[in-house]
Amino acid sequence: MKEIFNIISHLNLLAFVNTLPLVGGLLCFLIPVQFRNDFLRAFALLISLLTFSASLLLWIGFDESSSEFQYVYSIEGLRFSNISVSFGVDGISIFFILLTTFLVPLCLLGSWEKPTIKLREYFGAFLIMEGFILIVFSVLDLLVFYIFFEAVLIPMFMIIGIFGSRERKVRAAYFFFLYTLLGSVFMLLALALIYFESGTTDYQILVANPIADNKQYLLWLGFFASFAVKVPMLPVHIWLPEAHVEAPTAGSVILAGVLLKLGSYGMIRFSLPLFPLASLYFKPLVYALSIIAIIYTSLTAIRQSDMKRVIAYASVAHMNMTLVGLFSESAQGIEGSILQMLAHGLVSAALFFCIGVLYDRHHSRIISYYGGLVLTMPVYAVVFLFFSLANIGFPGTANFVGEFLILLGTFQTNSFAAFLSATSLVLGGAYSLWLYNRLVYGNFKTQFVNYSLDLSRREFFVFLPLLVLTLGIGIYPSFILNPMHVSCAHLLQQLEAFQI
Repeated sequence: MKEIFNIISHLNLLAFVNTLPLVGGLLCFLIPVQFRNDFLRAFALLISLLTFSASLLLWIGFDESSSEFQYVYSIEGLRFSNISVSFGVDGISIFFILLTTFLVPLCLLGSWEKPTIKLREYFGAFLIMEGFILIVFSVLDLLVFYIFFEAVLIPMFMIIGIFGSRERKVRAAYFFFLYTLLGSVFMLLALALIYFESGTTDYQILVANPIADNKQYLLWLGFFASFAVKVPMLPVHIWLPEAHVEAPTAGSVILAGVLLKLGSYGMIRFSLPLFPLASLYFKPLVYALSIIAIIYTSLTAIRQSDMKRVIAYASVAHMNMTLVGLFSESAQGIEGSILQMLAHGLVSAALFFCIGVLYDRHHSRIISYYGGLVLTMPVYAVVFLFFSLANIGFPGTANFVGEFLILLGTFQTNSFAAFLSATSLVLGGAYSLWLYNRLVYGNFKTQFVNYSLDLSRREFFVFLPLLVLTLGIGIYPSFILNPMHVSCAHLLQQLEAFQI
């Protein structure tokens, strides 16, 4: 046993975590058609579970007392070039890696009974997308970050356009692809300017050698144009409800749980530390757009007739809430934003799974067709109630801790912005409880839906880890907050050095 631990200690776990899902995804495409679909499902699930287990080892061996990047490794360029790309994790990025590797096995398990048509492409796309996302969260080079930031669009485009549930899936896939791709053109131009100015795109070199003040504003806007689409912020949020409605359940889970975090992560990793002066200058713009989005999308969620659209608009409100905390210039606000992103990844994933359970049984997401589900699906009603309350930010859940810290940190620097942001708590209760009440209580509408069985064992085990984590973080958030303290404090010091 000691020899095994010695071998593991000499391996770079981060390289293993980044590489394994890419290799597994490619192998899924290469598995002969003659193999049974059960083998393909088991293989994809095994790869995702091994990746999650390795990411847990990353967390176990992580040094909480250091703000430096850990598990750093480099990929050297070809012999005729001097290109070297580094990878590493700190107290911020490690939790986004854990969130990704945690949700992907649940997505695959939730798709276990998916029709066998193009199953290789389906599972292969999920594993390759996981690998791309993990690289985005760990790469320490701006150009490589941009490449994989955009590469994530390809497997998600396939998942929505090929495996979507309705006739408009191809339109929604192009909507998603074009919106996010066009927004990133500005980031590419900003990267070119950075390279011509500094001669490198290495993140660690750029942080140590600040960019000239007069160029920060233009570069910040270039990065912001790309990240704002991914969050998404108003008015470039239109693609999200369309993508959610047409995507399969697992696609919606990974889209809300992980892909929406790429924009806000980009702001944490690049916009704030590389352009601190511009970040402070444009803080009122971020506050204005975020608060308008919180109120507008929450009100829009109340009037939706499709269950997925309700959760989609709620996701826009919650993600804009995290931006308010990120730009609050306070430790509580920044840490609360990161925690809220993680909590939203868990709760929104669970809510989309809840909707998927109903759609698998009745093939409809129209709210008015449902009612009285507590009579036939009591376990489902309890699970749905828990995650609906978590979505509101009920005390004892992870969302409560994140939103409380965001509002506390924002109140210290801008009480009016905190007050307006807090309207999301009231409006969130309105659309969440309205949706739950219409689905679970009332009369069972047999003219639209048939009686159905409660949660199956497989479905229950999909919800169980999400429920445990949401409750665990809400009761004892320190095991998430403690590792990020030093990294967030270091980020705050960079901002305070430029505070006007």
